[in-house]
Amino acid sequence: MTSTSTTTEASRGMRHRRPRRSVVPVLAPAVIWAGAAGVLALWWSDTSSVVGPAGWITGAGRITGLLAGYGCALLLLLMARVPLLDHTVGTDRLARWHAWGGRCTISLVLAHTLLIIWGYSLTSHTNVVGQTSTLVLHYPDMLKGTIGFLLFLATGILSARAARRRMSYETWHYLHFATYLAVFLAFGHQLSNGADFVGNRPAQIAWYTLFVGVAALLAWYRFALPVRRGMRHRMRVVAVHPEAPGVVSVHLTGEHLDELGGAPGQFLRWRFLTRELWWTANPYSLSAPAHPRHLRITVKSAGGHSAALAHLRPGTRVWAEGPYGGFTAHRRTAPKVLLLAGGVGITPLRTLFETLPGQVTLVYRARHADDLALRGELDAIAARRQATLHYVVDGPSGYSSPLTARGLGDLVPDLAAHDVYLCGPPGMARSATEALRGAGVPARRIHHESFEF
Repeated sequence: MTSTSTTTEASRGMRHRRPRRSVVPVLAPAVIWAGAAGVLALWWSDTSSVVGPAGWITGAGRITGLLAGYGCALLLLLMARVPLLDHTVGTDRLARWHAWGGRCTISLVLAHTLLIIWGYSLTSHTNVVGQTSTLVLHYPDMLKGTIGFLLFLATGILSARAARRRMSYETWHYLHFATYLAVFLAFGHQLSNGADFVGNRPAQIAWYTLFVGVAALLAWYRFALPVRRGMRHRMRVVAVHPEAPGVVSVHLTGEHLDELGGAPGQFLRWRFLTRELWWTANPYSLSAPAHPRHLRITVKSAGGHSAALAHLRPGTRVWAEGPYGGFTAHRRTAPKVLLLAGGVGITPLRTLFETLPGQVTLVYRARHADDLALRGELDAIAARRQATLHYVVDGPSGYSSPLTARGLGDLVPDLAAHDVYLCGPPGMARSATEALRGAGVPARRIHHESFEF
């Protein structure tokens, strides 16, 4: 079944203004690689010569150790939720960088350990087992470094996809905090034993500056700021309203909510202070533009946490961390915009549908007509701003518009000239991305932010 609201003309007073693109997503990778080059330069400047197999193997161990230490600092920085990075690069992209960097760092830590033991055993003409015992038991802070190494390996195993599927997000999240201890232990080991740091004051100062700076950002944005905002905004649940089967809207009120600065398309991490939910903070998008006294999220029951929200009582205290994400108007590059929603993915797109200037088309896909959440609001927005709205419903008596290049092209003329904001289940998002690319939409104009962190 398809339903269309007229027209394609933009409302008066909603002329498109091209947002200023941030240079941070381009500069961030360049800065990261420049830092890695600086780490290699540290080894080069401190190494007069490399002689024989033992020298080459030990040198490789030193390089991998330096890069592993640098990688530890980067991993913490990427997940520190620094607004400058989060709002420009995007939370999901930072999470992907973090995951890739984690695999690289674990590999470097493992390579460093094996190469150093091997190189030292060749130098001292001892066997690997004896050399390992000597290093661990007789070198300063090496026992701490060994514990950190084991913690890194354990974290890597728990983060593997096969293991990750067997535990809840909350369990995995809290076990991940062991990396903080691992980094602390490894930091002390590097300064005590690292040939590039012993007696090298400038290198020590640079390393301290890097790790203390990252620790300060982490402590502020991950811990201190959420507590400060929770105390200041005093948010509470006002009401919980059903929107569709298994979908509810949670209405909240509080003080100074305008200071949160939540832009349409962004999400916050919500911690509901009940006996069952207080220990976890889950990400949910704002489903209406932020108001100084009111906020709203719309959530589909997809697990224990989201299902429990339907039973929240008015007056329940709430802490919110954020806002996060770069799924906002700042990503827009073209005058025409297509918003493509699947299921409860309508929540961030509903706010963009109301607030994005210029010519905007919304295509909302669902399995059944009853699954179309917030439909009354969407109809009212489309009528008010004279925007195009398509409902596509698969059902026994409905019409299925295939999620293909041709199917989307039939709904949205001149599709290749649009920016596309895409939000929906992972399978739908992948299919939609392929269809959009097949229709000629450049990858840089397909904006998607996943909650699969």
